[in-house]
Amino acid sequence: MLITNGNVFDGRGFATRDVAVADGRFAEAADVGDGDVLDAAGCYVIPGLVDVHFHGCLGADLCDGTGEALSTIARHEASRGVTAICPATMTYPEEKLAGIMRAAAAFAPTDDEAALVGVNMEGPFISPDKIGAQNPAYVQVPDAAMLRRLQEAAGGLVKLVDIAPEEEGALAFIDEMADEVRISLAHTTADYDCTRAAFEHGARQLTHLYNAMPPLHHRKPGPIPAAFERDDVTAELIADGVHIHPAMVRMAFRLFGDDRMVLISDSMRATGLEDGVYDLGGQDVTVRGNLATLADGTIAGSATDLAACLRWAVREADIPLESAVKAATANPARAIGVDAERGAIEPGKVADAVLLDAETLDVRHVVLRGRLLA
Repeated sequence: MLITNGNVFDGRGFATRDVAVADGRFAEAADVGDGDVLDAAGCYVIPGLVDVHFHGCLGADLCDGTGEALSTIARHEASRGVTAICPATMTYPEEKLAGIMRAAAAFAPTDDEAALVGVNMEGPFISPDKIGAQNPAYVQVPDAAMLRRLQEAAGGLVKLVDIAPEEEGALAFIDEMADEVRISLAHTTADYDCTRAAFEHGARQLTHLYNAMPPLHHRKPGPIPAAFERDDVTAELIADGVHIHPAMVRMAFRLFGDDRMVLISDSMRATGLEDGVYDLGGQDVTVRGNLATLADGTIAGSATDLAACLRWAVREADIPLESAVKAATANPARAIGVDAERGAIEPGKVADAVLLDAETLDVRHVVLRGRLLA
């Protein structure tokens, strides 16, 4: 395949050039013989999106623990330009989580399904005082032996583990596990000093920045400045138009720089469906438009996809397109250690690409592992 006439993202900016694909990977033009030609005139050509924090869509959730649910999720995500997925669990007991991990390990995508490149454990090692939409009944202190059992069940797919660093044993857990998985701080009441200590022990990410953590305060700085001060820490951001005001999105990109921001959707099973009441982690969530809430009004995930988040970040929060693309492709791929294969349009990497309409930023075409999706 040859993708022609597109304005192609090279990791820093855009330039009009052709993109060659051979045997499911990006290639040098000279290595491509006769094949399909995809005219990308009027489009930005960007790498396939990588979502490292979401739960489900079209009525399915990772925590359903079935191959059918994973297929539903992977097919819909691919159709929206999310070609590599690292969906998140919720707070459940080990037995339930083990079943989810086994289903993930057994999953093999079909030609129209996104690649499952990891699993994100959002629970159960979180704070009961910043529970969000998680189930408080199953919250527990960090347990390295439990994580290793779940990692074995997942066949090594666990790439991210979220913890509250102020909880008993959390720093020892980071010491033991930081070389095996990426530790992200989440659902936490940690102050500045505790957060800084967690990073010194090896944590490297903040889960859904601003949400489920102490806010910025001039006398109680909290986790955000502690993360800002570390060049090796990335921050997730839900740019769905609900979770975060545009001004705070702009501030995050200026604080951390576009090399350290990771756009996520945090989408739940209602994504792609009509308004109604849906399940998330065993709790009812009411969805109206992009807003998903528990009965008490707590925001419970999102009802949008990563492509829509990228578009909102650019059109509503005034984030430069180049920065938003990095935050939805190269940065998340690097965060979970799959950047050797994904996140950039470079010869040798998996040929995942998204063609965005240059005017609207809507997804016009998706190339998945070198094949044009119908």
